[in-house]
Amino acid sequence: MDTLNRMATELVDEAISFADELTIDVHALSGDAAVLDFGVEVPGAIEAGLVLSELQTAGLATVQSKMGQVGDAPLTHVELATDHPALALLCSQKGGWELAADDFEGLGSGPARALVAEEDIFGRIGYREDEQFAVLAVESDQLPDEAVAAQVAERTGVPETGVFLPAFATASVTGSVVSAARAAELAVFRLSELGFDPGEVLSANGRAPVAPVAADEATAMARTTDALAYGSEVQLVVDEPVDSVAEIASIAGTEYGRPLEGVFEDVDWEFAELPVELFGPAKVTVDVVGGDTHVVGDTYEDVLAESFGL
Repeated sequence: MDTLNRMATELVDEAISFADELTIDVHALSGDAAVLDFGVEVPGAIEAGLVLSELQTAGLATVQSKMGQVGDAPLTHVELATDHPALALLCSQKGGWELAADDFEGLGSGPARALVAEEDIFGRIGYREDEQFAVLAVESDQLPDEAVAAQVAERTGVPETGVFLPAFATASVTGSVVSAARAAELAVFRLSELGFDPGEVLSANGRAPVAPVAADEATAMARTTDALAYGSEVQLVVDEPVDSVAEIASIAGTEYGRPLEGVFEDVDWEFAELPVELFGPAKVTVDVVGGDTHVVGDTYEDVLAESFGL
C-alpha cells in the first residue's frame, strides 16, 4: 500500500482535473503550494464534499450520499465505510492540527498529520510517514495563504511545491457534507480513548444527515455537531470484545436533549469545558467477530428538527 499522502495526492490531482465539474477553485501560492477552494469563497457542493471526504481518508473509505429523513423532511445523508479504520479515520481523516499563522486560524485534517505524528493517536497506532507530498484539509472561513503553506511545509519536511491545501468553511455545503462523513471516525476515536486498540477495529460504517448550511461559522459548528451527536448511526466490526461499549455513543441525548448551540453558549464556546463524551455518534452497533452484538445510544430526530429549523 502506498503512503496516505501519496494516495491523497493522486486524488488531489484528479480533483484539479475536474475542478469545474466539482465547482471548486484552484489557486497557486507564491511558493507553488496549491490551495483548492472547496467551500470558502465558493458555495461548496454535495459532490465536492464527498470528494473532499475521500481525500481526507486518503482514498481508504467509500463515501456516498443517499436520501433519508429527519422527521418528515427528506434530507441528504452521507455514508462512509472503510476496512482500514485506524489509518483512514484516525491517522488521516481526524482533525488534529490547529493552524495559526499571522491573522489566519483554522483546523487541519487529513494525511499530512501523519508526517508530523505528534498526536497521541499516532503513538498508539505506531504509524508515521516520510513523503515528498503533504495533503492537509483546512477548515476555516479564510483561504490559507503563503504563511500557512510555509508552516505546513516546515512541519512536515515537505517542499512547498508538494503542499496541497484543500480548504472549506464549516458554513458551506461542503462543510456540512464533510462533517456528516465523520460519524465513524468519532466512534473509532472514542474506542481508542477508552483504551481499545484501534487495530482491532476491522471495519467501520457511519451515516449522518447533512445539516442545512448556517449563516455563520458558530451556528454551522453547532448544527453539524447536532447532526452527529443526535442523528448519526455507526456500525463497528471488532476482533476482540469491548469492555466499555456504552461509553462510545454521545451523551448529548441523555444529558442535554436540546440543540447544542445553547449548550456551547453556556460555556462561551470553550469546548474544553464540555465532557468529551458529548462528541460522539448518536447510536452505535458493535459487532464482535464470533461473539456478541451490542447496540448503544439512540437518535433524536425531534432535537435535530429543532436545530435544523424544520
